[in-house]
Amino acid sequence: MEFSIDLNNLVGIIAGAITTSALIPQALKIYKTKSARDVSLTMFIFLAIGIMLWFFYGILIKEIPVILANIVSLILIFLIIFMKIRYG
Repeated sequence: MEFSIDLNNLVGIIAGAITTSALIPQALKIYKTKSARDVSLTMFIFLAIGIMLWFFYGILIKEIPVILANIVSLILIFLIIFMKIRYG
C-alpha cells in the first residue's frame, strides 16, 4: 500500500477528520451526563455496519485516508454504543 500526500489524499484526510470528529460531541455528552436515553441505539448499530463496510472497502482499494477515518469512526461508534447500553 503506497501512501503519498497528494491533493486526493489531502482531501480524503480532511474529510475523514471532519466527519469522524462529528461523533466526538455525542460521545462527550453521554460521558459527562451519564445519560444516553435520547440516543438511538438502532441508528448507531446501522452506522457501525455501514462504517465497517467503508473500512473494508478502504482495505480493498488500499486507500489509507478511507481506512484511517473509518477505523477511528468505528472506535467512537462502539464507544457510543457501549455507553448507550451502560447509561441508556
